[in-house]
Amino acid sequence: MSAHRPTRDQFAVTRPVPTRWADNDVYGHVNNAAYYGFFDTAVNAWLIERGLLDPAASDAIGLVIETGCRYRAALSFPETIEVCLRVETLGTSSVRYALALFSKGQDRAAAEGWFVHVYVDRQTRRPMPIPAPVRAALESLIVA
Repeated sequence: MSAHRPTRDQFAVTRPVPTRWADNDVYGHVNNAAYYGFFDTAVNAWLIERGLLDPAASDAIGLVIETGCRYRAALSFPETIEVCLRVETLGTSSVRYALALFSKGQDRAAAEGWFVHVYVDRQTRRPMPIPAPVRAALESLIVA
C-alpha cells in the first residue's frame, strides 16, 4: 500500500456497493470490519458475473489467505460506495488483488486494501493452478 491515497485511474474495474444500516458503528461511520466484506463482494461478484466462479459447484475455488486495509477517510450509511479493483500479482495458483473504496464523486480513496486468493481443489483443499479461463480474465485486471 502506498503512502499516497489511490485514485480511480489506478484500477481496472469499478463496482457500486451500497452500505447498509448495520454497517455503521456507534461513532457514525462504517465499521472497519465491513470494509473487508466490500472487498470480498466486489471480487467474487466480478468472478461470478463472468461465469468464472460457481460458489456451490466450481472444482477450483479461491480461498482468501491474506488481507489488509488502510483507512484514509470515513464512509457512512446511507451511501453507495464504489469499490475499485485490479490484479497486482498473478502467480501459478494465487492472485493478489488491490482494492480501493471511494465515496461517490471522490477521486481519492477512502480506504485501500488487498487480499490474496489461493486456488485450491474444492475436495482436497490442495493448491492447484488457476484455471485457464480464470487466469485470462484476471490478466485483464492488470493495470500497467
